[in-house]
Amino acid sequence: MKRIAKFEKVSLAQFEKDWDISTDAKSVYDEIKLPQRATSGSAGYDFYATCDIELAPGESIKVPTGVRVRIDEGWVLKIYPRSGLGFKYRLQLNNTVGIIDSDYYYSDNEGHMFIKVTNDSKEGKIVSIKKGEGFAQGIFVEYGITEDDDAQGVRNGGFGSTTK
Repeated sequence: MKRIAKFEKVSLAQFEKDWDISTDAKSVYDEIKLPQRATSGSAGYDFYATCDIELAPGESIKVPTGVRVRIDEGWVLKIYPRSGLGFKYRLQLNNTVGIIDSDYYYSDNEGHMFIKVTNDSKEGKIVSIKKGEGFAQGIFVEYGITEDDDAQGVRNGGFGSTTK
């Protein structure tokens, strides 16, 4: 296996700035668990809820993970809901698949990853995820570029920052 990335916490100051849930940001920050694989054969790194989540059908929440990732150039981190939650509850990411580029690490927000999920249950099921439980998974994927690519832009931000 190639070792191409490293998960880290964002700074406490950045997490406090981004935390908009009613509990104390410092106590949450101290308990942030970095993404991990559950088994040696797992492709996905589990992301853990930083707060209790309860979503009725149609409800969404944007979860500040407190996590950033340094990724070697030529690789991307793709974020998906955990398979079981998607299968049982139709838990979905609002952008279908989160894409974390290697240069996001250097953004003004320290590359702080947020994961917005929606309960898209068609059967009236309520999704309950306890703080510290895995709710999303990230998979590292190598990618290529075209022979005539000459991109010179520099990222500063997340959603929509590369098309401004």
